[in-house]
Amino acid sequence: MMKQILFFLKQIHTFAGKILYVNLAAMVAIGLLEGAAVILLIPMISLTGIIEFDSSSIPLAGLFSFMDSIPAYISLPAILCAFVFLAISQNLLHQKITVRNTVIQQGFLRHLRNKTYNGILHSNWHFFINKRKSDLVNILTSEVVRASSGTQSVLQFMSSLITTMIQIVIALILAPMITLFILLCGGILILFNRKFLKRSLALGKRNYELAKQYIGGVTDQINGIKDIKSNSLERSRLDWYGDITDEMQREQVEYMRLKTTSQVYYKAASAILIAAFIYIAIMMFNAQLAQLMLIIVIFSRLWPRVAGIQSSLEQIATVLPSLKAVQALQQECKVQEEFVQDQNIKPMQLNHQIECRNVSFRYNQQEPGYTVENIDFTAPAYKMTAFVGRSGAGKSTLVDLLMGLNHPEKGQVLIDGKELTKENVLSLRRSMSYVPQDPFLFNTTVRENLQLVQPDATDEDLWEALQFASADAFIEKLPKGLDTLIGDRGIKLSGGERQRLVLARAILRKPTILVLDEATSSLDTESEAHIQEALERLKGKMTILVIAHRLSTIRNSDQVIVLDEGEIVQQGGFKQLSQEKSKVFNHLLKKQVEMTP
Repeated sequence: MMKQILFFLKQIHTFAGKILYVNLAAMVAIGLLEGAAVILLIPMISLTGIIEFDSSSIPLAGLFSFMDSIPAYISLPAILCAFVFLAISQNLLHQKITVRNTVIQQGFLRHLRNKTYNGILHSNWHFFINKRKSDLVNILTSEVVRASSGTQSVLQFMSSLITTMIQIVIALILAPMITLFILLCGGILILFNRKFLKRSLALGKRNYELAKQYIGGVTDQINGIKDIKSNSLERSRLDWYGDITDEMQREQVEYMRLKTTSQVYYKAASAILIAAFIYIAIMMFNAQLAQLMLIIVIFSRLWPRVAGIQSSLEQIATVLPSLKAVQALQQECKVQEEFVQDQNIKPMQLNHQIECRNVSFRYNQQEPGYTVENIDFTAPAYKMTAFVGRSGAGKSTLVDLLMGLNHPEKGQVLIDGKELTKENVLSLRRSMSYVPQDPFLFNTTVRENLQLVQPDATDEDLWEALQFASADAFIEKLPKGLDTLIGDRGIKLSGGERQRLVLARAILRKPTILVLDEATSSLDTESEAHIQEALERLKGKMTILVIAHRLSTIRNSDQVIVLDEGEIVQQGGFKQLSQEKSKVFNHLLKKQVEMTP
């Protein structure tokens, strides 16, 4: 537990710096002020005259001996004023610390979010292949917040600990035997209540797993809402949702039961112990009434602090699984870091060719066989190269290697004769635009979706890109043109319109290399024709790499590379390959002709 508390403090120190120590110093000041308020009880009890106060038996009582010569009507108001001053000062200081601690906590939350998100974005493609998206969303939205809430618990723990230590010192001076007895009982209770910490930790783990399942399930169902509604799956999905929310409710009730049980335990122990203390003080230590009052005051101040420390530890134990999950993700991102972001890196200019030399790659090096193997080819600059093959042939894997998303286990990818490595992959990416099979659009306007890649693009630039992508005609017909909202993932547009809009965005970046990943596979004939027209206009202006499922899209390509079971089995022009009988390309072409109505 102390290791995790120290980790929290280290992380907070990294973010807050000197402010953390200023707050800790202020906590010490609060403890001293509270201690001074306790010490002031000595002269106040003595001045009442109601209780005979044997000051010789009380340490520190001599500090106020000078007041014996001062009339009570002067000394009592003075002491009371000092008491009020200390109380107000303590509360004002506490208010300032509370605000500053909130600043630290919220700042640390932002720091934790930014560090985690930065790590995720800079992780390599292998990291994302092996991670469920909803798990990353859960970490960023829920677990980071839960982990940062531990910051407040740690700060409260430190505050309680510091104040308690000061009060213990003062209590030891005023009533050493009783204070030692209190500490002994408190230590025994904390030792016996380790079960509460273990239960809190187990509860935190269950909450983390439930939150992960909840976010994962909801994300999957929202993404597949069309399938759910089309297949009348609402009932089964509602049953799942009801089950998991019922379980989450039970866990929250269990957490409150655990928290209140520990509090009842401490309050009951408090009542029993204060009765025992008074009995022991009178019967064993022959305490006078004045000393009993001091003992009760010391106990009433000290015991809640001990209980507060235990409560903070329970809260920290509850959020530990979230903290560990965030830590683990940050560490994994650090290991999987793709490159160090540098805004000064300029886009790479492809002048001659992209080349693969004996490239082999597999996703899991522990498994036999390669996803792509012994790949050798050259893609000339400013030409269109198409990659075709059956599903699972390795087309997307190969293009991922060309984009530097994956790196060869054997062989080399060369850009104008220079090997593609971690050092120059960012430069390549900045010269490249990618159009996926599933268009990536935000729930905002056409203009903002286009300016995502070129924030300072003018309207003239936007319309030029739209014209190149054969998208200008349908954009002009939208109610507000460029300023029309297109809905979540562009749902207000047809599939073909979304693809052309994404293509326009890719063109707006003015890339050297344009990659289309089966961008026409789910389009109708008319939409496919528009994409073909756009590609024709782009030929000669940039290097085009196309993964094609529909072979009609690549009729005018300069080179076709055919893959089968991870190897290149044919390579050449479209017309040449279509005439090679009994070969893969001819077989694929015949199949598509047969399927065409």
